[in-house]
Amino acid sequence: MGMMMLRRARSKGLHDRCGQMTVEFAVAFPVFLIVAVICVNALLFFADCASFDRLFRDAVRVHAASPSYGQTLEDSRVLVLGTLEESVQRDNLSIDVAVESQSGGHAKFTATERFAPTLFGLGLKSSVFGVALPQIEHSASMTIDCYKPGVLL
Repeated sequence: MGMMMLRRARSKGLHDRCGQMTVEFAVAFPVFLIVAVICVNALLFFADCASFDRLFRDAVRVHAASPSYGQTLEDSRVLVLGTLEESVQRDNLSIDVAVESQSGGHAKFTATERFAPTLFGLGLKSSVFGVALPQIEHSASMTIDCYKPGVLL
């Protein structure tokens, strides 16, 4: 008789905690998902920033440092923007390039990259489980002397 009561007591204790793991998983899963989405998007953003900086500086050196005859700063800006957009063709990235003339014949090019978060590459999302995922911006600038070969000032 004592052995049977002991078995019932043990099975009753196990029966009381039967769904505990499922409830804990249901509560913790959204938190794990949000952390994973933020981490993946942060890593993608940092990788995009590194390649964007390199591509921007190369594009400015190629198209603006030694412009062809009759090429204006606006023409150089359009060429730099076209090169950047051609190099980075993703739905969650947008690029803008601005140029301003400075003293001494120098020009300052500034490029801005806007990164919209994704849900593991499955599309653009502005929030996950009510947590906002805003667009992130990164800017790079470069000041150059627009040397025009054969032109005397």
